[in-house]
Amino acid sequence: MRGQFKFGMAIVAAAVLATPAIAQKSADNLRISMRDALPNIDPYYNNLRTGVVMHHQGWDTLVYRNPDTFKIEPLLATEWKFPDATTIEFTLRPGVKFHDGSPLTADDVVYTLTVAADPASKVSTPANYNWIDKAEKTGDLSVRVKLKRPTPAALDYFALVIPIYPKAYREKVGPEGYAKAPVGAGPYKMTKVEPGVSIDFERFDDYWAGSPKGKPAIKKLSVRFVPDATTEMTELLAQRADWVWNMNPDQFDNINKLPNLTAVRKESMRVGYLALDAAGRTGADNPVTKLKVRQAIWHAIDRQAIADKLVTGGSRVPPAPCFPPQFGCDAEAAVLYDYDPAKAKQLLAEAGYPNGFDLELTSYVLPQWGAAVQNYLQAVGIRAKLNQLQVAALIQRAKAGELRAYLGSWGSYSINDVSAIMPNFFDGGADDYARDPDVIKWLTEGGSSNDAEVRRKAYSAAIHRITEQAYWAPLHTYVTTYGYSKTLDFTPYADELPRFYLAKWK
Repeated sequence: MRGQFKFGMAIVAAAVLATPAIAQKSADNLRISMRDALPNIDPYYNNLRTGVVMHHQGWDTLVYRNPDTFKIEPLLATEWKFPDATTIEFTLRPGVKFHDGSPLTADDVVYTLTVAADPASKVSTPANYNWIDKAEKTGDLSVRVKLKRPTPAALDYFALVIPIYPKAYREKVGPEGYAKAPVGAGPYKMTKVEPGVSIDFERFDDYWAGSPKGKPAIKKLSVRFVPDATTEMTELLAQRADWVWNMNPDQFDNINKLPNLTAVRKESMRVGYLALDAAGRTGADNPVTKLKVRQAIWHAIDRQAIADKLVTGGSRVPPAPCFPPQFGCDAEAAVLYDYDPAKAKQLLAEAGYPNGFDLELTSYVLPQWGAAVQNYLQAVGIRAKLNQLQVAALIQRAKAGELRAYLGSWGSYSINDVSAIMPNFFDGGADDYARDPDVIKWLTEGGSSNDAEVRRKAYSAAIHRITEQAYWAPLHTYVTTYGYSKTLDFTPYADELPRFYLAKWK
């Protein structure tokens, strides 16, 4: 297969060399190709990284996090203050317009926060909003937000995952109508949305002056969703796309040999993981409910080899179930598992599976990475059958409690605090396959205090238990690999948010 790929690359490279660059600079249209199709573009009703990327182009939030310094800066709010540990008061920017021409007011902010925090709204990632108690209008351009508990990372959440709805428009068209024809207040407006197929953006000429996002230099963005990495690469090589990301790292050097394309790498806050059904949601007596089986699985996988040889680019193996620099990600609290196939076989025998067992391993990560995990498990007797799914399909099955073992990734919505990763998988909700009451308690304690030491102690206890019980294996950090036209001036950032509104043609 590797030889076939190199041969195909040579043919495509020759074709590219023989034709002039046809990037869409002349049409002022940046053509973006992505996997992970969005069935719903509404920011609160998808938890895909693709969705986060889209909403940062088309919507604005109350505050902005500088991608270079991570400092919080004004955006839709000009100022904010904390009268007490559970209250934030925002002053809104006058003169801001939504894409339909309506003005931003306090009513829009109150409406948005009410929808996000209401359990009946069934947003995709409740942990991002369940710390909000209520929002109150205190003036036409002022809002008071009451929190259920102290939330040290609150402004990061406001910057990254709380885009503002236009109340009147969304109430008029309803949630389904809004998903088909969304309106925001961001630098780009959405002109056409075909769920799961494509999204077209156009520069919003009435975008407010002085925004840290700036006025976009590129007039149009055309986002097209493709089914797999091979199709995505074909689009780039055939010059039907100007920008792709998360491509197979094996292709990095080949792309950089082409005269019209460039490839760059940037480590992101994303963590690849293996989730195991310790709680028995797929069956009370399934093998992975047994501790020694889960420990055997951890010992069976050479995570360092995957990071070094498959992910490449400086990928790391996180000791704890979080991104290493995040607040509260205490590596010293983690129980470590070295690569030891003999130990894995011994543990399987002790658990009552001397001849191994059959296991469905579901995945949406690159097939080569999933195949590596599959091979490591098979080497110790676990007959893993790899079931490759689209992201949305896997997430649906995961939330329904149908997956015994699955491979995925989590980018913490780029929030540099473990409250953005561990509660999603261990708070007793739809994504929790451990259902450990002590872990739930510790994560609640860690997320309910402004005292840094109290938080660290609680998160460290949770990390120790999660790793001791081998609930959820952090496999590697992601190094995002980008490929794009050399006519494009694009800067990648560590928070894994492509800012197309800052890009321009050379």
